[in-house]
Amino acid sequence: MSANLYDLTAESLDGKPVALGDYKGKVLLFVNVASKCGFTPQYAGLEELYRKYKDQGFEVLGFPCNQFGAQEPGDAAEIASFCSLTYEVSFPMFAKVEVNGAGAHPVYKHLKEDKPGILGIEAIKWNFTKFLVNKTGETVARFGPQVTPAQIGPEIEKLLAA
Repeated sequence: MSANLYDLTAESLDGKPVALGDYKGKVLLFVNVASKCGFTPQYAGLEELYRKYKDQGFEVLGFPCNQFGAQEPGDAAEIASFCSLTYEVSFPMFAKVEVNGAGAHPVYKHLKEDKPGILGIEAIKWNFTKFLVNKTGETVARFGPQVTPAQIGPEIEKLLAA
């Protein structure tokens, strides 16, 4: 098992280090996002979840990734502009990362170890794979790209009530 999730840091989209410990006690949804993917319209659903539950202690954490079909080719400024103008994204966005392979970001190494996919395969198969983390930092669920944000709402509600 890798380090505690709260011991890790990630770089925000505007280049500042963010300690994941800052999110201790919150329910978190990690998503590897891309702006040129068939699942990109899920940004709207993610933003809807964020706005609905953020005041109850919920955060969506978006991690742009260009590992799947080169569907996130932009730089940080282009990603920020796209998210803001197209989907009015207000949830935290992070710098572009790799989620698979030797260069996988430590956050994603942790999430995949904590909650492997089908048949125990850790590799993420595509953009918009989602990891749900409870208030104590435990990864409790992994959802494939085809699972919509709205479908995850009931799970978020259970964790917020816990």
